[in-house]
Amino acid sequence: MAAAEVKSYREKLEKYLYEKNAFTDLLATAEAKTGVKRVYIVYVLMSILFLYLAVGYGAAFLCNLIGFVYPAYASVKAIESERKEDDTQWLTYWVVYSVFGLAEFWFDILLFWIPFYYLLKCLFLLYCMAPGSYNGSEMIYQRIIRPFVLRHQDKVDRFIDQAGKRAKEALDTAEGAAGQFAADAVTKGLKGE
Repeated sequence: MAAAEVKSYREKLEKYLYEKNAFTDLLATAEAKTGVKRVYIVYVLMSILFLYLAVGYGAAFLCNLIGFVYPAYASVKAIESERKEDDTQWLTYWVVYSVFGLAEFWFDILLFWIPFYYLLKCLFLLYCMAPGSYNGSEMIYQRIIRPFVLRHQDKVDRFIDQAGKRAKEALDTAEGAAGQFAADAVTKGLKGE
């Protein structure tokens, strides 16, 4: 990252820290009581979070909370907005998040051995949430997921159709058997058997 980009992100952070919301109200109170600028308070909090994700108990929960809560909130805001771009951004995030979750499930036994795994996972998820041109979800979706899905789309659609038909057949068979069982039970009950 160039120095100008870092400066730009710092300016955006400082601008955000002076907007009116519950978090910045807490920061204002902490700033007033300690005399420490709120940007430095945030840097300390981010450092503590970074260290906790590296070695803390419950790092998995915290990482998953970070990867889920803010994106869920942003997704609700995107649904309620008039813009289509934010809907696409968060749908793309959730597709990447789902693929990552599936991969993580299957390779969990190996991932356990990676040092600082939850810190790395959290950084990855933050990369996937990043706004603008640094959005990792968009890059992963366009380069990996989209080509894979487009290449196998017909097979997947056929499989889903067949699975739906088989599920309907099984449901119809179960309904018929349950109806017959109920009818037999009523008949036996009326005969006193």
